[in-house]
Amino acid sequence: MKQFKTLFIAATLFIGATSFVSAQSKVAHINTSELIKAMPQMKTAQADMEKVGKTYEADIAAMRSELQTKMKQYEAEASTKTQEENEKRYEEVQADQLAIQQYGTNAQQQLQKKEFDLLKPITEKAKAAIVKVAKAQGFNYVLDSAQGGGVIMAEGKDLMADVKKELGM
Repeated sequence: MKQFKTLFIAATLFIGATSFVSAQSKVAHINTSELIKAMPQMKTAQADMEKVGKTYEADIAAMRSELQTKMKQYEAEASTKTQEENEKRYEEVQADQLAIQQYGTNAQQQLQKKEFDLLKPITEKAKAAIVKVAKAQGFNYVLDSAQGGGVIMAEGKDLMADVKKELGM
């Protein structure tokens, strides 16, 4: 009787463990940063960002060149000007340097805003495709396996090929 009871408990535990394993959620993984880099819209966005960045760089370079020319002229004329005029010129140069720094800071903020505006629809499209493919294949969760994502995969389905297919890539 005691052996029968032990056998019954072992069978119950085995059946319970088997049921628990089959009731667990299905999990897949995908490297979202790799997916987004591969999307054609990303290449267009990067080209736009480079174009805007080069425009800002050219503007800043022109402003610096103009300031350098002004400084050389002021240095050459410094001995023929009064102390008061030289002080005004020094203040003017300082103001120009500050204006260049402010322009650079503003340009950086504008670039970040442009990058966010360009990347938001791309990431939303990728996320929607991932959700659609995951639902179609019966996955409850999709983990991001990008570097620094904190996921170590022993096994699991990689949705990269299916999501690329969904996006027409």
